[in-house]
Amino acid sequence: MIEWVTVISLILFGLVLIIAEVIFVPGTTLVGVFGFLFLIVGIGFCFSYFGSEAGWITVGVSATLSGLILYYSFKSNVWSRFSLKSSIQSKVNEGDLELLLIGAEGKTISALRPIGKATLGDKVFEVKTKGEYLDSGSKVRVVNIIMNQIIVEPII
Repeated sequence: MIEWVTVISLILFGLVLIIAEVIFVPGTTLVGVFGFLFLIVGIGFCFSYFGSEAGWITVGVSATLSGLILYYSFKSNVWSRFSLKSSIQSKVNEGDLELLLIGAEGKTISALRPIGKATLGDKVFEVKTKGEYLDSGSKVRVVNIIMNQIIVEPII
């Protein structure tokens, strides 16, 4: 009896890991590989415990069960409550750049590593250095504006 519990537990755990790979953590492959290994070990134990006939039946049942679970999970949209339904439509510094001129000075309100936030005039912008790291509270000057990116340099 314990042999069947072992085989069924390994196969079910493998299926759960494969479903988790497909639905929750796609692209990592590590979870899927472990799931596949658990399936193989469970089926291998079935062959060694119960013989060839039971092993092949287990292979067929496992393959059919895997296919049905994947089909049901995508067809019935059962995972929709876990998925992201909204997306961010805004862009950084959108619409406020018309008032900003090259040479404008301001102060960082966060550390720039090399991107962070700074007040320029009376507004807060996301700014970028040319590679320097600046601490919060550093004085900066706008040297370039490329699309929505504001490039600053430290004022010494």
